[in-house]
Amino acid sequence: MFEILRKFFNFCDKENRRKFHLAMIIGVVNSFFMALRIAAVAVMISGIIASLKDGVPFTANTIWLSLGIMSFSLLGAIITKKNMSMWQTEGGYRTAANKRIEIAEHLRYIPMGYFNKNSLGQITSVTTNTMELLGDVATRAVMLVMQGLLDSALIIAMIFLFDWRIALIALAGFGVFQFINIFMRLSVRSLSAQKDKVETAQVSKILEYIQGIAEVRAYNITGKRRTELNAIIDQCKRTFIKMELHCIPFACIQSIIAKLAGVAIMIASIFFYLNGTMLLSNCAVMLICSFMLFGAMESGGNYSALLRVIDIAVKKAEAILNVPMMKISGNEQETESVLNLSAKNISFAYDKKKIIDGISLTIPEKSTTAIVGPSGGGKTTLCHLLARFWDVDSGEVTLAGKNIRDYDMDSLMANFSFVFQNVYLFHDTIANNIRFGEPDAPMEKVIEAAKKACCHEFISALPNGYDTVIGEGGASLSGGEKQRISIARAIMKDAPIIILDEATANVDPENERDLMEAVRELTREKTVIMIAHRLKTVRNADQIIVIDKGKIAEQGKHDELMKMNGIYARFIDSRKKAVSWKL
Repeated sequence: MFEILRKFFNFCDKENRRKFHLAMIIGVVNSFFMALRIAAVAVMISGIIASLKDGVPFTANTIWLSLGIMSFSLLGAIITKKNMSMWQTEGGYRTAANKRIEIAEHLRYIPMGYFNKNSLGQITSVTTNTMELLGDVATRAVMLVMQGLLDSALIIAMIFLFDWRIALIALAGFGVFQFINIFMRLSVRSLSAQKDKVETAQVSKILEYIQGIAEVRAYNITGKRRTELNAIIDQCKRTFIKMELHCIPFACIQSIIAKLAGVAIMIASIFFYLNGTMLLSNCAVMLICSFMLFGAMESGGNYSALLRVIDIAVKKAEAILNVPMMKISGNEQETESVLNLSAKNISFAYDKKKIIDGISLTIPEKSTTAIVGPSGGGKTTLCHLLARFWDVDSGEVTLAGKNIRDYDMDSLMANFSFVFQNVYLFHDTIANNIRFGEPDAPMEKVIEAAKKACCHEFISALPNGYDTVIGEGGASLSGGEKQRISIARAIMKDAPIIILDEATANVDPENERDLMEAVRELTREKTVIMIAHRLKTVRNADQIIVIDKGKIAEQGKHDELMKMNGIYARFIDSRKKAVSWKL
């Protein structure tokens, strides 16, 4: 238990760990104030017994002393409880918030290969369910367990001041209670792991169902997919119920032991009084202490089973944070250097499958390079390696003659703008989506970029213009409109190197003219690397690189490659036939 608590506190950042430690210190003071109730009761009972047994007058001073101690105890308990709750709540929720931000920042600098279908559900689960658990359940569970231990310890310490024999009985009961509690935490270990597994699987299945809803409906497999989703939800429900039912017997045994410890204290106190070895006043106080100890023990014990869940939650978050980052520190980019981009005998494998195999090329500054080739040949992977989305396994990529690994990551990324085939826009205003890379850019600059990207006209026609909030992923816009907004975003960044990954592949004829004009505006006086399947987008390139099976199969200008009568020539011929085909 203490190891789990230690790991949780270490997981918290320094500022919030300090808040938890402060809450624990205040908790000790709170327990002291709660234990003072025993002294208040002892004063009152001693006065009453002395009055009845020895004829000592029961004065108002006794009442006022007892009331004063009780009032002091109550006031101190209220104040410390308030401050303790505030510190622990703030520490818990701020830890969850900060860890979400830390995970997001960490994800910026890990290889893109980490982001796949399997990791998406895990990342989503950690940043939502897991962080919510730590912010909500963990905050209460950790502090209630700690407070229960502190209260029990101080009550037993107070009992020692009255009678060491009763204190030993209380200590024995507390020890047996904790022994059962250890068994409960150990028994839920496998169930906690199972709960985490099905919860992650549930998030993944929900994301898969929502993201693929168009295909599900188009192929009329709604019922099947819904059945799969319902099955994982039912499995999650059964696991949660199983975990609760598994804890109930242990919780009952704990409760019985706590009650038996109280009964044992009562019986022993009465026995010691009857045989003349304990004062009647002390006996009465011990009877009251038995109830207080029972409450304190149950308060800490009932939540201790959640510590195993918290332990797994911390491990899940740390698993993401422990994914090795790419080296991000280095030199700043020299603004006046010639930005030639080169690859020297680079190779890259993903899951032991070689994707790029010994490629060398040079892309001069302000030139246009087209990359073509069969699907799955490694075109997109090559572009990702050039921009350092991944690190190469061997060889090196250089920018301005320096290995890109030697650059500061943010400084390196400032040199690249990307326009992908599948555009992602955020659930925000159109203006904020355009100024994504420059959040403080004035509206005039946003409109200027939109005009260059040929999207000012359709944006102005929207009900709220640039303040129109678009759906997540840009769901409320057409493909061509999303593409032009992404180009406006790239224009705003004004990076010297532009990577176009089949940016015009799925554009309808109505949008093609505007989109091509936007691309021309974006690529003016820039270094352009394009993956394209359209003849008119590649034939005027300064160089064309044909990638096949991770290698450069052909390289040269359009006319040179056509004379080779190889892969490129066949590719162009098939495209011409496809364009000329009519109904």
